[in-house]
Amino acid sequence: MTRLPGAFEHHWSWQLRAACRTTDTDLFFHPSGERGTPHDEREQAAVAVCARCPVRSECRRYALAAREPYGVWGGLTEDERRALLTRRPTTGRRSTTDRRPPVHRAA
Repeated sequence: MTRLPGAFEHHWSWQLRAACRTTDTDLFFHPSGERGTPHDEREQAAVAVCARCPVRSECRRYALAAREPYGVWGGLTEDERRALLTRRPTTGRRSTTDRRPPVHRAA
């Protein structure tokens, strides 16, 4: 290799504008064994920080592309991201099992 690749700052510089930069990361990642009301309240507080974040969509795109398994990213919880990633993609076409023969109408 004769040249090093260019800078990749544009891939992560959005993080410098994130609302969570001044927030304790413990808010976004649950401690081991956290369940019930404490878990739900912490997660809701994290999502509220994301709701006012100017780079929420960039963060969400990153988390989905990287398949981040833990924490709240872009306003999405672990379960919400998992559900989005496991959902079947829709192509706008019906499956072959849904196809019906064409209807021919008399002119």
